[in-house]
Amino acid sequence: MSEDDDQFEELEIEVLPLDAWHRERGGRMVEFAGYHMPVQYEGIIAEHLWTRGHAGLFDVSHMGQLELSGEGLDAAVEAVLPIDLSTLKLGMQRYSLLLDETGGVLDDLMVSRWPESLYVVVNGATKWDDLAHLREHLPDAITLNHLDDRALLALQGPDAFAALERHVSGEYPLSALTFMRFGLFELGGASVTISRSGYTGEDGFEISLPADAATGIADLLCGEPEVKPIGLGARDSLRLEAGLPLYGHDLGPDTSAIEAGLNFAINKRRRTEGGFLGADRVLRELAGGAPRKWVGLTLEGRQAAREGADVFAGDQKVGVLTSGGFSPSLEAPIATAYVTTAHTAPGTALEIEVRGKRLAATVTPLPFVPHRYHR
Repeated sequence: MSEDDDQFEELEIEVLPLDAWHRERGGRMVEFAGYHMPVQYEGIIAEHLWTRGHAGLFDVSHMGQLELSGEGLDAAVEAVLPIDLSTLKLGMQRYSLLLDETGGVLDDLMVSRWPESLYVVVNGATKWDDLAHLREHLPDAITLNHLDDRALLALQGPDAFAALERHVSGEYPLSALTFMRFGLFELGGASVTISRSGYTGEDGFEISLPADAATGIADLLCGEPEVKPIGLGARDSLRLEAGLPLYGHDLGPDTSAIEAGLNFAINKRRRTEGGFLGADRVLRELAGGAPRKWVGLTLEGRQAAREGADVFAGDQKVGVLTSGGFSPSLEAPIATAYVTTAHTAPGTALEIEVRGKRLAATVTPLPFVPHRYHR
């Protein structure tokens, strides 16, 4: 590759609003989802435990923030997503899935009811494909705006509420927000949207804000004694302990919502009526079961197993790991895998093959660490 090619490759990587902010604080930057992002600051384990005990600030501005509006919006979106928008009231947020025609998972996402529109947050690595998919399947009457002038921060941990409450104002107090609710607030001189949600299993908030306000607000929040900036490494270990799937690893076009245990994302009315992309497979597996299931595994000893490792019951291969690592909270290795349904009962003894060696593992209910959402 020539020097010019190297420069071209560099130009392909986009810069987040807080890029310089991360570097000034010692963030070790890596390429992720087309951006340079901090994988860690002082160390993954220390950042993980700080978030579990206090509050961590995560920059998730690589995520895609979308706004959908137009005549017939709810019916148009319900033809694409397995969501019941008749029960999604103003100020509510819900987890949903983007499925292909065969029921494979193209992405998992969040949908919120704004006054005249729907606000959707999609994964950063898939956002351009998601945009293309939505534009293909939504009618021309629906306007799809990519809110690329906004940043997204997540403040997570048991002290997140106390740290954020000191700096927000609005028509109602921050305490009015319970899990999966959102509202409009003033923070650091900017108008922001705050939802009580996150990807760590802890109580916390996600803050959508103007990109040009990101540095000031990040400084404001990290100026609180409970808050430290946290990188991608701890975000991954936290979500694994919380039993939350990661798209591209635990979810993908070759997996179904029912295999992944995401039955709750197929709302009750949609289970009866269908009428969404991929409904045939989803309804069939809801009725008759899926051939495999996504399960948690705890491993004996200290050695961790990683994505792609084969899972065995005796001499029979019964599954493949999708995520794995060492749990700082439990001080033990944990993993998730798709395993044939006959071997998914809690307590089932299995083995994971790592570099020619078999590691003993046990099927364990998810989450590994209990959720502490504020309901």
